[in-house]
Amino acid sequence: MGALSSATTRALTSTAGEVLLPGPAAADGEGDHSELASGRADTRAQKLILKGTSSCLDDPFGPDFIDNSAGKTDKQNFEAFRNPLTRDEVPRIRPARPGPRAMAATALALSSGQQMPAVGLGVWRMESPAIRGLIHSALRAGYRHFDCAADYQNEAEVGDALAEAFETGLAKREDLFITTKLWNSDHGHVLEACKDSLKKLQLDYLDLYLIHFPVATKHTGVGTTASALGDDGVLDIDTTISLETTWHAMEDLVSKGLVRSIGISNYDIFLTRDILAYAKIKPAVNQIETHPYFQRESLVKFCQKHGICVTAHTPLGGSTANTEWFGSVSCLDDPVIKSLAEKYGKTPAQFVLRWGLQRNTVVIPKTSKVERLEENFAVFDFDISGEDMEKMKALDRNYRTNQPAKFWGIDLYA
Repeated sequence: MGALSSATTRALTSTAGEVLLPGPAAADGEGDHSELASGRADTRAQKLILKGTSSCLDDPFGPDFIDNSAGKTDKQNFEAFRNPLTRDEVPRIRPARPGPRAMAATALALSSGQQMPAVGLGVWRMESPAIRGLIHSALRAGYRHFDCAADYQNEAEVGDALAEAFETGLAKREDLFITTKLWNSDHGHVLEACKDSLKKLQLDYLDLYLIHFPVATKHTGVGTTASALGDDGVLDIDTTISLETTWHAMEDLVSKGLVRSIGISNYDIFLTRDILAYAKIKPAVNQIETHPYFQRESLVKFCQKHGICVTAHTPLGGSTANTEWFGSVSCLDDPVIKSLAEKYGKTPAQFVLRWGLQRNTVVIPKTSKVERLEENFAVFDFDISGEDMEKMKALDRNYRTNQPAKFWGIDLYA
């Protein structure tokens, strides 16, 4: 693991007062995470890297940084950060000088108290025969966060891959962050659906369980995820189950010890505001589509203001997958993004993922290629300048690429 640069290391403090260390920038040639990206870092080193943590309640352009003028070496400062310090013990914290750089953390602190790795692997549309190899390759590359869903119809295959990884020592359960999601047709059967996912994933608990979409549909049997359509070809929505009822059932999962964090997905500002009003346990996460062509700045800001971590699904704009299904256009072909990526010596995908991280969002890119796994994870060794982050704002088209209306006969986002 490369040395930490004192010029690029900032201190962030969690809501509990613990000092947390964001992933180091490497524009000056230091702070390289190449060992983790290539899979050579051991488990202990990976844990140290994941000390780089930010709170979703924190502004990513926070006010403090560590001053090394007292003569301490980077190694000494890093050793100090490995052990929790009180505020009074932090060495020489003073206001940061104005500058264009913004550190991106390697993990985000959730309101539930958990740490969520900032880069995860989405398993949507992963073919069953390839899942074992992809999951194991991802673990070797350093991934510790996997995003699943009942609707993806591959939880069992993911479970087999994880079980083998635990058995062979490739990974430990306590080091992983596993997410899965409640499907629309199971809103009236939350407990049963969660237990079904746990059984398929071969896990005793979930790190995060999300309501996949803010709509209840006709029940088709626990574990089945067919979207029942009426005679008119329109999604058969169950109007007898409220989202509040569903959420309280989700909260029960936490009290039963089946789930450590609960959250929402595809909720807009209004629905997110409502859930904050009736929730006993507020959502830890809102997973939404957001990328350079669909930035959703207002929703992101609203969630972060209220302590809800934003996870970006489709963080690369859907790329090939959504182009095939929905005929959408990928932002990776945008000439501005290509030019900026070249400026930083990165691929367009790496640049876009880094942009997402510097917005203080979690990104969960999907890929079925081993080489892309490593590419997508190698995003902690550079910073996008404030000026270039501003340039990215101009690319927003309010362009949604994931359109389930194609299958449901109704646009739920209308």
